[in-house]
Amino acid sequence: MIIGIPKEIKQNENRVSLLPVGVQNLKLFGHTVYVEDNAGVGSGFSNEDYIAVGAKIAKNAKDIYSKADMIVKVKEPIKPEFSMIKKDQIIFTYFHFASSKDLLKSMMKTRAVCIAYETVQKDDGSLPLLIPMSEVAGRMAPQEGAKYLEKSQGGRGILLGGVPGVEPANVLILGGGIVGSNAAKIAAGLGARVTILDNNLNRLRYLDDIMPKNVVTMMSNPYNILKLIKSADLVIGAVLIPGAKAPSLVTRQMLKLMKKGSVVVDVAVDQGGCIETCKPTTHDNPTYVVEDVIHYCVANMPGAVPFTSTIALTNATLPYVIKIANKGWEKSAKQNNDIRLGVNMVDGFITCKSVAEAFNLQETPIEQFLV
Repeated sequence: MIIGIPKEIKQNENRVSLLPVGVQNLKLFGHTVYVEDNAGVGSGFSNEDYIAVGAKIAKNAKDIYSKADMIVKVKEPIKPEFSMIKKDQIIFTYFHFASSKDLLKSMMKTRAVCIAYETVQKDDGSLPLLIPMSEVAGRMAPQEGAKYLEKSQGGRGILLGGVPGVEPANVLILGGGIVGSNAAKIAAGLGARVTILDNNLNRLRYLDDIMPKNVVTMMSNPYNILKLIKSADLVIGAVLIPGAKAPSLVTRQMLKLMKKGSVVVDVAVDQGGCIETCKPTTHDNPTYVVEDVIHYCVANMPGAVPFTSTIALTNATLPYVIKIANKGWEKSAKQNNDIRLGVNMVDGFITCKSVAEAFNLQETPIEQFLV
């Protein structure tokens, strides 16, 4: 198979979808890999690094898309890329279709095979290709929140961990999954008072066992959110429903109860956000203010630390890239339930139930394409 690695063109996206070691592994199976000129530079990998392990360097994205049977990316295609995508071409990347009907419609028109990292799911319910970036984003969230609590950034002028004789900040985390637990570790490590809300009692028991004493757990419900948000200095949105739009847990009315200069970091923005006033922002212009509350809603947070993020992501994606390259997407989906759940769209038809439900559209069972 011919695999294409285009340079990411989403604003401030410096990650690359395949490391040189990934090229080396694919070459061992007889595959051809084209890497766009300087695609890896933002993550610290030069053209020479790829050439040394057998990659071919393509001069531009058009060259990549015209040659490749499978395109492996980090972020969803954007407008300049749509016209380059071919019918039946495999696009393997983060799509987050539930947050963008325009993206969904555009990809339907290409009639490509869309396999989404975020819905590849193991039998135990874990999301192996979302976990590494959730870990990065979760650990970044308190870091970014702490920065924007500084007075010079428009915040309340609070040090997250306080100092002897001065109380620490209150951090409220909505969701106790991978993002939430990683956010709690960092916030607690900085000395903040942390509360994690989740609606899964077994998860709360687990978190209560493993977290330090300055982290408490509570059941997630409107009453508790309303009670806690009044004293929160930093709220981190960390809710995920695989493939579906995130539920809106914090309304604008609730936001009015927060203290002036407090901060919200909505990591769920990729899936529409769990804070009503959330809208996607960029690393160049990461924040805005609503009801005197600073909103940090960068849609590709891990892109700020591309060296770490690229290695973490490709450690997880490479085994799946190899499976799809070796067997084709149909045989891979037949034999591997993880990959079958990752297939969101085929030939313009939506094959992922949660994506179809997000827009009240028809789902076409993937089995129709696996004859």
